[in-house]
Amino acid sequence: MYLLNEQLHLSPLDLLDIFEGHNIARKKLRNELSLFMAGERDLTKYREAGINWWDYCGQILINSYPTYFEKLPALIEQINREKRSSKNYVLFLGSTGAETNQAPCLSLIQFQLDDGELVLSAYQRSSDANLGLPADIYHLYLIARQIEAPLKSITLNLGNVHIYANNVERTRELLAGNEAVRFDLNV
Repeated sequence: MYLLNEQLHLSPLDLLDIFEGHNIARKKLRNELSLFMAGERDLTKYREAGINWWDYCGQILINSYPTYFEKLPALIEQINREKRSSKNYVLFLGSTGAETNQAPCLSLIQFQLDDGELVLSAYQRSSDANLGLPADIYHLYLIARQIEAPLKSITLNLGNVHIYANNVERTRELLAGNEAVRFDLNV
């Protein structure tokens, strides 16, 4: 099941409702983002943090999230130092032509200041609605919190948002309130 070219616009109140109303792996996702931002490619480090959902990639994340997110701390520092509303600050998670074992689904993050408030926009080329999308929303929220400006909104532009056939029934169970549902990873 899939939708093409969808947009999800979230205010801080929407985010609070999502994060307070549903169980998500907050600590694991915080640790994962920290490892990404440190440029950590060794999956052993992720497993040590309790994160095993990257195990299918092999031993090393090649040309994946750490390759791009390691640029984020310097960009955040620049945004916080300059605080220019006339500038679009962009983290592009694009192709480098290098070998990859998991191309980032999140392709671009743009930071803009509007009357002193942060407007974060992102483009996601592919989004597994019941697995990756909640994690990506939380990562974007955690990134936004590092900017020294109040958050106005996060907008996700989704090229393809989908639920794999083998997870449709479990997604229905989750939406019906069963938060103990476990999904199969499709790679």
